[in-house]
Amino acid sequence: MSKVLITGGTGFIGLHLSRKIAEEGHELYIVDNFAREYSGDAELKEVIERENVTLVRGDITDPGLFVELDNDFDQVYHLAAINGTGNFYEIPDQVLRVGVLGTLNLLEWLKTNPQAKIVFSSSSEAYAGTLSLLGNDFPVPTPENVPLVIDDVANPRWSYAAGKMVSEVALNCYAQAHGLTNFSIIRYHNVYGPRMGFKHVVPQMIERIVKKEFPFKVFGADESRAFCYVDDAVKATQLVMESAKTCGEIYHIGKQEEISIEALAKKLLLITGSPTDTLAEASFQGSVKRRCPDVTKLEELGYEASVSLDEGLRACYDWYKNKF
Repeated sequence: MSKVLITGGTGFIGLHLSRKIAEEGHELYIVDNFAREYSGDAELKEVIERENVTLVRGDITDPGLFVELDNDFDQVYHLAAINGTGNFYEIPDQVLRVGVLGTLNLLEWLKTNPQAKIVFSSSSEAYAGTLSLLGNDFPVPTPENVPLVIDDVANPRWSYAAGKMVSEVALNCYAQAHGLTNFSIIRYHNVYGPRMGFKHVVPQMIERIVKKEFPFKVFGADESRAFCYVDDAVKATQLVMESAKTCGEIYHIGKQEEISIEALAKKLLLITGSPTDTLAEASFQGSVKRRCPDVTKLEELGYEASVSLDEGLRACYDWYKNKF
């Protein structure tokens, strides 16, 4: 069994990953500031009360947090971040601070844990500037080797993606300067599922279905995404961690099956037995036309998604329907 650390281990993907690792019997340490909690959170309680789980409540921007940790970890998953488009515009300084300073503090601490392998969770948001620059020439499905571009430094939306990009650079710099070469970078693409919050397309649609807002408005109906259920994302994340082939490499975590936002809405309406009439509305500010990852590299590791979109949407509806 391994000794495992997860930053952001009570967040959306973090708690699903924490549960899986704890169930496997590993010695698990979860670092989190509990920015995202749900009333009467039995799922969280079930994980953190396990005998093989140690909870470290704290802020990763505080270097003192890491000083208190052991230096004999085998695996480190760095997921902690402030996500959510609203946050990018409302508290961009905090988003950037957590994204950059948290990673640098972690890397400084890892100098005392050189044996640990780190998997850093980056994001498909890093491609937004390249898409803006290349337009119709932007490759979709998108491979990992597409250059990353910041097209407008004055746009606070970049607070999140720029933090991810700086962190990717930092991992490579610390590898060269301090020999911390045992790392992999993953870029999540439209991961969805229970606990993902309330400000994303799937839970927002479910909320409006529950509130019977018909005929159903679909914002950005002709846009397309490729959605990956959180259980598959966790499986892929662990695969990257455990493979000896992945050090120094970047992998997309997602699903290479596009669906329009209009078709997504129709699926949810059918699954929930709701009226299927829709009204197309303009998209939200900053939303991209298409997003779909090329997951060839991930599949070469033996990855195969197992949860269909219909199954995942049903699971989301069952979890969210009583939350509104």
